[in-house]
Order: sequence, then structure tokens, then C-alpha cells
Amino acid sequence: MTDQEPTSRRDFLRGKSAFRALLGRTRQAVDAVADSLQHARTLSERAATADAPAARLCISRRAMACTFSREYHAVDSDVADDAALAALDLIERLEDQLSVYRAETEVQRINADAATEAVPVEAGLFNLLTLSQRIAEDTNGAFDITSGPLAKAWGFFSREGRMPDETDLADALRRVDWRRVILDAAAQTVRFASPEVEIQFNSIGKGYALDCAKRSMAEAAAADFLLQGGGSSVVACGNQRGSAANGWLVGIPHPSHPERRLGQIVLRNAGLGTSGSGVQGFVHEGQRYGHVIDPRTGRPANGLIAATAVAPTGAEADALATAFYVMGPGDTAEYCHAHPNHGAVLVCEGGEDAAYDVHVFNLIEGRQWLPERGTNA
Repeated sequence: MTDQEPTSRRDFLRGKSAFRALLGRTRQAVDAVADSLQHARTLSERAATADAPAARLCISRRAMACTFSREYHAVDSDVADDAALAALDLIERLEDQLSVYRAETEVQRINADAATEAVPVEAGLFNLLTLSQRIAEDTNGAFDITSGPLAKAWGFFSREGRMPDETDLADALRRVDWRRVILDAAAQTVRFASPEVEIQFNSIGKGYALDCAKRSMAEAAAADFLLQGGGSSVVACGNQRGSAANGWLVGIPHPSHPERRLGQIVLRNAGLGTSGSGVQGFVHEGQRYGHVIDPRTGRPANGLIAATAVAPTGAEADALATAFYVMGPGDTAEYCHAHPNHGAVLVCEGGEDAAYDVHVFNLIEGRQWLPERGTNA
């Protein structure tokens, strides 16, 4: 097991379980906690009999620079234990495919060769490329998988934020344009229209990995579970038993008081992503610069505290959370009007009468969005 992460926005989506068993990476770790799992099943059965919330288990592992976890009901552990471990193994394989922080990955091979030839792409990755291009078009470039040069110019690629030289920034911005990524669906290949193009999936990869893990667990007959990647990406399947809500309750933190909730989103067979610059950023000459960069201007987005997106898949929600943070309330409202199966909660800097403003789109209050009353302070 890895060291526990420091408290941050990555932690806010973690549910409180009646029982948590942290399993390691190997089958031996599962055997080591067999007694605890059996005890949890007993607790869950008793709780269900008493019409109380069912006990839940959580298995976690580090991947993609964050912690991925699978939360499920203890009474399902006969099926879900092995399915959860298999899903975590799958995520490790996806990291080997998608990472731009490792030399020998499929994405790095694309970056090396696609400017000179059409590169054949694995089916799942080609679908991810297609989805990324569609979201880029639908958001007018607020989401862009070619924006890596900007993250490097600002130092966020290496998590060492800094003010870029204006010449370097202009050069980086010139290299960013999602329309230079050319896909051939018939041949299932990708090529770049310019040798300066590079792609990365930092704003969609975790959601995509959760979607793949969800399919893996569903194929193993697991029904009710919650998948999380880094605390900012979530996929829910089925119900949180013992709750009156039709789905899983996912908390949205209060912008000023992290120990409190702004509200909860009821998530069922859908994905959720959240984006914000509260953790990653730096201060220069009294001004804070966050790590979420507008690919169209080359500069960090501002005006929002956090953006949460709800969509049919984790990949969509992950990408749209970043896009909505860049777009702001006006453009997000237009997007959600055109896409009724997508929802959003935006927390914006407030005016004179409020510490912050909350904008909710396409989420029915009382059914999908459960706000905490009296929290606008």
C-alpha cells in the first residue's frame, strides 16, 4: 500500500463506509483480510435486516498519479472482490497505454510518428480520440487534447508552476489546435497535420479508465458499485443500498469550508467529473494562477472556483468538467441546453451580496441535486 495522500480536493468525493477494507495489489492481500471481509458481510446482513445503510468495502490502488478505488456492498464481495482487483489491473494496463510520462506507451508512439505517417490505433484508444475530438468541437476548443505545450510552458506538466516567457507562451499556443489531429475511422488510424502537434489525455484519461473498469466489473456480474479516480472522477453503477436516493450520493464540497458540503449529486449509471485550481497553482506578484488553462488563449482560466459535470460516461464528465471550468456559466448554460443528458454545477466567485454563486444546469433539485441549505457564506 502507498502512503496516504494529503487532504485535498481529491479526497472530497470519498464516501464514508460502515466498514472499509483496504486490499493490496496481490491475491495474497485479499487472503490476508478474508476474515475482515466475512465480518463485513455479517455486519452488512445485520444492517440490511435492521433497514440501516449497508456496510461497504473499498479496494484501492495507485495509478495515473492518483488513487483509484472501488466501493461496493460487503454482501456482494463474493463476486465483487475479484472483479474489483481485475478492474484495478486493467487500469494499470491503461496507464501503460495512455501515459505521456512514460517513454514506451501507445500515446508516445503516436506523438513520435503521427506527423509523418498514419498510425494504427487500438480500438478503445481510437474511440477515446474520437470522443475527445467531438467534445473539443462541441465546446469550441475549451477542451483540447493538444494543449500539452501550454501545460509545459506554465510548468504544470511537471507540477512546478511558473510564469512563462511571453515568446515561449506564444510558441506553445501556436502548437495547440485539436483540428490538426486527423482520424480515419475506416482504417482506424490517426495522423497529425503538423509536426508540432502532440496529444495527451490528462483531462479525460481517468474518466475513460473508470468507464473501462465499469465494463469489466459489469461483465463479472457486479451490479452496485462506485468507482473513483483521484477523488475528482467518479462512475456510479446501480444503487447505494440503504439510501433513499435512486443511485449513489456524491458530495460537492463547500468552497469556503471543506469540512462541509455544498450539496450532493445523486449519480446512477453515469459519470461525474470535477475541475478546479484550488490545489495546483502558484502565486506571482500577488496574483494566483491555477493549473486549468484555456487552450484558446493559452492562459489559466479564472472566475470559477470549481466546475462539476455529470454525463452518461466518466470520460465525458471528466473532459466536460475541465471545459465548463474554462467556459464559465454563460457558455456552459448554452452547452447544457443543447445537451439535455449532461448536467453541471458551477461554483463561481460571488459579488457583494454573497461569498460565491452556484449555477446548476440540467439537474433536478430534490431528485438529482440535493443542496445544503444556508451554505452561501
